[in-house]
Amino acid sequence: MKDYRTRITVNPGVHFGKPYVAGTRITVDNVLELVQEGISFEEIIQNYYPDLEIEDIRACIQYALDLIRKEEIHAKAS
Repeated sequence: MKDYRTRITVNPGVHFGKPYVAGTRITVDNVLELVQEGISFEEIIQNYYPDLEIEDIRACIQYALDLIRKEEIHAKAS
């Protein structure tokens, strides 16, 4: 897959700075909610977001994974 950062963008003037698919106004979280519901990539494109490509959906997933990997966890001792 090409670098997802060419497909996902953040702009403070669009959706209050939430990440979205470049060239659209479709937010990453909206796409991920559909994936979480078990809706196939093809169905997401056909029934919800015909402007997307399968690589856009994969980019949304990769974006979320990268955020989690960068997150610092600070556990308190019990």
